[in-house]
Amino acid sequence: MQDPRPLTTEPLAIDLVNTEWIQDGQRRDLLAEPEGVPTWLAAAGHPEAPRDRAALEEARAAIRAVIDARDPAPLNAVLAHGRLRERLGDGGPERALEVDDERWRVPWLAAQNLLELLRAGPDRIRRCGGDGCVLYFFDASRGGRRQWCSMAGCGNRAKARRHYERTRDAR
Repeated sequence: MQDPRPLTTEPLAIDLVNTEWIQDGQRRDLLAEPEGVPTWLAAAGHPEAPRDRAALEEARAAIRAVIDARDPAPLNAVLAHGRLRERLGDGGPERALEVDDERWRVPWLAAQNLLELLRAGPDRIRRCGGDGCVLYFFDASRGGRRQWCSMAGCGNRAKARRHYERTRDAR
């Protein structure tokens, strides 16, 4: 299955949240579609990970809870499934992820990625400003003024709508 999502270039945490989007006025959920979980795992760079929809959905809801409401409890519950173990190996410093169940490896990585994004700039995690768009993005632009998930989609529609309103009002 080819990844049908309109925005696939965001960091892991945001990419997981963006597995739900609006298409032709209908809400779609990639994780709920047949072959959706393996499609997302492959797109996220984890094609061999366990295909556990429930764990991914829990992590997605937890990440969204932090972004929308700044509620840390669900995210902390996901993070409780693993930890980073540091040690000095023969080749130098090593860091390894330990999880209580392999099905939590990718959901844990997504939750941990959200922590990294929050450290980098919590105000840079945004919801698209497009009417009816439910996608999120991490604004990595220099000026930090990105407003839309994509300029080609939501950005162009917003600009066209503003132009129409200006020309309509001028008549």
